[in-house]
Amino acid sequence: MQPSVIAIRPFVGALDYELSRAFYREWGFEEIVLGETMCLFQLDGFGFYLQKAYVKDWVDNTMVFLQVANVETYFATLAALNLPQKFAGVRLIPIQYHPWGRECFLHDPSGILWHIGTFNDNG
Repeated sequence: MQPSVIAIRPFVGALDYELSRAFYREWGFEEIVLGETMCLFQLDGFGFYLQKAYVKDWVDNTMVFLQVANVETYFATLAALNLPQKFAGVRLIPIQYHPWGRECFLHDPSGILWHIGTFNDNG
């Protein structure tokens, strides 16, 4: 019998740790402080670790895919938060349509690229 998997949590770096923490809280993630240099951010039972660590090549190449039930609704929610107006470097890119589904993009203050999408076949 295979052991049960409980979670997959990527580690994400931050150019400005306090700014990134504020960004993810504003987005709607719940923050759990694990120490002076790391937090767990959770949303609907899913999460990732934010580290007070920055390696340019690592952060510049980090992408996370957040699968949502309806990307149109989620994009409208993100747009209403005005994150690009509140946080330097943040960009929200409108929905793009692909043969496999739909996605929008959100760059966090460090440049982490979030793909937020819905698969045509629930992926």
